[in-house]
This record gives sequence, structure tokens and C-alpha cells, in this order.
Amino acid sequence: MSFIFFSCEKNKNSPNIVFILADDLGYGDLSSYGSETIETINIDKLAADGVKLTSYYAAQPVCSASRAAILTGTYPNRIGIHNAFGPKSKSGIKHSEYTLSEMLKDNGYKTGIFGKWHLGSKKQFYPTNHGFDEFYGILYSNDMWRWHPENPEEYPEDLLLYRNETPIKEIIDQSNLTKDITSESIRFIERNKGNPFFLYIAHPQPHVPLFVSNDFLEITGNGLYADVITEIDYSVGRIINSINENGLSENTIVVFTSDNGPWLSYGNHSGSSGIYREGKGTTWEGGVRVPSIIKFPKELDHRVIDEPVMAIDWMPSFAKITNSQLSENKIDGKNIWPLLSGRTNKTPHEKLYFYHRVNELHSIRMNDWKIHFSRDYRSLNGRQGGRDGIPVKYDMNTLEKNELYNLKDDPEETNNVYNDFPEIVKEMEKLADEARFDLGDNLTSKEGDG
Repeated sequence: MSFIFFSCEKNKNSPNIVFILADDLGYGDLSSYGSETIETINIDKLAADGVKLTSYYAAQPVCSASRAAILTGTYPNRIGIHNAFGPKSKSGIKHSEYTLSEMLKDNGYKTGIFGKWHLGSKKQFYPTNHGFDEFYGILYSNDMWRWHPENPEEYPEDLLLYRNETPIKEIIDQSNLTKDITSESIRFIERNKGNPFFLYIAHPQPHVPLFVSNDFLEITGNGLYADVITEIDYSVGRIINSINENGLSENTIVVFTSDNGPWLSYGNHSGSSGIYREGKGTTWEGGVRVPSIIKFPKELDHRVIDEPVMAIDWMPSFAKITNSQLSENKIDGKNIWPLLSGRTNKTPHEKLYFYHRVNELHSIRMNDWKIHFSRDYRSLNGRQGGRDGIPVKYDMNTLEKNELYNLKDDPEETNNVYNDFPEIVKEMEKLADEARFDLGDNLTSKEGDG
């Protein structure tokens, strides 16, 4: 790891950062993003007071990879992280990667993660070994669990609740997990209100299996999924109230987003990608375009931004606003603070790459254009609608030819115009060749850095 520090002295004027990450929450799951069945009062107020991003992308449509992007500012395939780590995985985030938590800790911040980690379950990969002072939560997804109500034999492992590096109990019932994670997060705020802090709240919900506390069970009348989102919304309200009550509102950055699009194949347990095609497990818009809201009263006025940005952008943006030093490792993200603050109305990205599974380049966005590359999607999972399977909204068994869409005219990606714009196709396929050389692609002979 190669990095340079500005200073390790505490800067009490530095903004606090509260980053709230839902798991598998879709673009259409919030009322501020178009849901007509779920009312998210607190998150909607966050959007009304802050910056609402309508073309924000997860770096990959799957858990571990998307989280790696947030915490390192890089495309996850560049650093060798693909898909989702299982309980017995020997891999995890490498110590050579300089994380957002390490960057802020080195700049005097107190750091805590409450919720789901999912970047390695061996001790060397624990969050406390990657820049977090405190950890309360689980090391991998809530479905990797021997008490799973639908698939109890898929993962026979215990799902343990950790405090720092010590397991404190086996989780038998997940009903109170959202509530407990929120309470622990509030205690972290209260303990650290005199210092700049980075609080990363990574809710395991609404990843299936779904659980909600008794206070929210059947509260909406629209099913368990709506109840779960309503409890997450209430959690956000509790966090905002704590920030306000401790006099921290003006100098605290609050982000709410999701790690990827929703599962669409679990009936009443599934989320919504709104107008967008497909969901989790694909790089169609519904799999990677997710809600994202940022509030910072000191510097950001309310605005709605439709320019494309990605999860890789948080680390360089936070480095700029906190006067923290990035590592000398390759950073793919851009500082989007000028866009968020209104100093520019253009994204700093000329293109965004969408990889998935084991280092496969699936699509690229360039301006309003999105190209999808041919893949045999049957290789992703042997059964449709199963765990991590392909959603069944469209016939997605195969994509035999490259396809091109104009997202401004056709955000639903239904009108393939590949044959109509040969110059655009040529330019984007050249970008693909460059990406495969730089980042790799398991279907080519070229290997990238990761």
C-alpha cells in the first residue's frame, strides 16, 4: 500500500460522514423515486433537503463487489473482487488496498461500521483490520445462514453477530437486526460527537430472507417487503434525529443509497426497479441504477441531478471535502463534489464500465448511450429465479449479439438501435477493447491489473 498523509491531527471542523447502505433496494422502492406502494417519509425528506441523484450506479450488481467499490474508489474487478464472498471463502479485501475508512482514520476520524461487511470472513479481512475502530454486525449476507426459512441446506454455517472481532451470539431470528443496528449506530454518534467521525451503516435488509421487527410487521398492508422498507425508513429518521439532537446537522454529510438493484424473482418478497429493465445480477439499468441521496446543509443546496455517477466516486469526493489524502493506488472514481454543489452541471465521467461475475465486461455507458455485450447468461446460475438467479421479467437466458440503447430516448432499454448507429458502436467497442486490456475480461486472453 502506498500513500501520503496530510496530517494525523484531528480537525474538528471536518465534516462527519454518515453513509447508509441498503442491501438490494431497488430504484422504485422509495416514494421519492416513484413507488406508489411504499411511503418513505424520512428518506423523502432527505431527498427534499439534499441532492437527489437519478443516474447513480452501483459498480456491480452484486454484494461484495459493489461494497469494495464504495470503500476503495476502484472498479472492484481491478482489485480482484467479483461476485459475493461465501462464508468459507478464503479471499477478501487485500491489505494493499487503502480503504475509505483507513483514509479518514488517518486524518483523525473515528470510524465505525454497523451492519453487513461482506468483504471477507477470515480474521485478516475483518473491518477492524481495514480502518474501522468499531464493528457491530455480520460478516456476510443474511441468507448465508443455516436457519434460512426457504433454503436451510444451502449454507449450513452459523450466522454470527460480531462486536469488533468477537462473535457475541449466533443469530437465530433476524427480526430485530435493523432496529439493533440503528441503536448501536446512534450510540456511536453520541460517543463520538466531539470528533469527526465516519459512520457506515450497512443494513442487511431488504436482502432476502426478509425480516422486520414486531413494531413494523403488517404495518403497511402492502406485504412484508413494504414493511421492511418502512422500517429502514424509520431507521433513517432515527439517525437524522440523533444527528440533529447532538447539534451535528450542519456539519454532517448523510448519504443514503443501495448496493445494487432488487431481486425480482421472489414474488411478494421482491423489490422494484421502477421503469428500468431487470434487477440484481444483471447490468441492465434495473440491476445497477439505484437511488442515491446526499445531504450536507453547510455546502449542498437541494437539486436533482441526472448526470451519471458511480459508487467509485465517493472516496475521491470525500477525500476532497475532508482534506484527506488518497493513496497512490489506482483510483477509478472521480471527485463529483463540483457536480453535487452545482459548480458544474456535467459528470466528470466520459464513460462508465459495468463488469459482473468473474471479471466479465457486460456493458458500458457513454453519455446517453449504453452498449451491452453478448453473454451466455445461463452460465450465471443453473436455475432461473433461484438464489442470485436471473430475474424473469425478460427472457434473459442469452444475449446472442451486442445491443445498443439510447437511455435518454429509451431508458427502459427496449429499442435496440445497434444497427442504426455504426459510428457510436465503433467508438464504444473500442472503449471495450481498452477496458479489457486495462481491467481484464475472462472471455479474452488479456488480463488486467486485478
